[in-house]
Amino acid sequence: MEIDLTDRLLISIVTPTFNEQDNVDALYVKIKAVTTSHTKYKFELIFIDNHSTDTTVEKLKKLAAIDPMVKLIVNTRNFGHIRSPYYGILQSSGVATIYLASDLQDPPELISEFIKHWEQGYKLVMAAKPVSQGSKVMNKLRRHYYRFLDDISDITLVPDSTGFGLYDADVLEKLRQIDDPYPFLRGLICELGYEVKVVEFNQPRRLKGISKNNFYTLYDIAMLGVISHSKLPIRLATIAGFILGGLSLLVAMVFLIYKLLFWDSFPVGIAPVVIGLFFLFGIQLFFIGIIGEYVGSIHTYVQKRPIVVEKERVNFD
Repeated sequence: MEIDLTDRLLISIVTPTFNEQDNVDALYVKIKAVTTSHTKYKFELIFIDNHSTDTTVEKLKKLAAIDPMVKLIVNTRNFGHIRSPYYGILQSSGVATIYLASDLQDPPELISEFIKHWEQGYKLVMAAKPVSQGSKVMNKLRRHYYRFLDDISDITLVPDSTGFGLYDADVLEKLRQIDDPYPFLRGLICELGYEVKVVEFNQPRRLKGISKNNFYTLYDIAMLGVISHSKLPIRLATIAGFILGGLSLLVAMVFLIYKLLFWDSFPVGIAPVVIGLFFLFGIQLFFIGIIGEYVGSIHTYVQKRPIVVEKERVNFD
């Protein structure tokens, strides 16, 4: 008996691309192999390309021409590593949406496990990578960062998560209502309070292409997570200001008293002044930087610019 495709529920798969010409074909083959085994669902595979400068878009258009399951959004420019993937997730229309990276470090084989847990009632199924075959130094730094972020946040975050996972349509509807122009997705979904099913995996090493992460992108993600989900840094700045101000006043009084009591035998000199100035200026600049991060985040919200501007869409009927 032939299955009526119109009766099957739609599950969306979203993957962002930027100069991934070496990986998109292999990724498509792996995803196709997984989706064809789930005959009770139909799938859409949405690629959102962040203005690639190689042949990524051409390859994706060829895939879309032979397979209507493949859909493509091409951005007018590179909108960054946070906005473009998030926008792609919001464009999905399935009863559930699976997000994974296009570099094959998020194994498509886990899609079946995500769906299994979703069928059991979980609205959020997140993959976590306690072990990574990439740089050991970066892996340790990420782990310590997420532990630190979890400690200072008002919510409990999913440790070692990259955003790879399944999001129920109800979760995405809440995200659309929040309308965050620059979201820290891993923290934002935890803010909603849904029970999260964690699936651990061993992240493989990138085999082809070059990682798009650099110091700036990693710093951007790290700082965004801190300022989005914790007021502790800015409160520490206030507390430190009070403490340092009190200490400075106390030291000044001590020096004044000593000078008055031992006027001839207590040469103050310029060294304490120089050391104190450099120390206080360093502390001030550090905390001004933290305040600037919060102000910059507010500025992003106030501007109300579009998350992404599309150049074209393919296979969206």
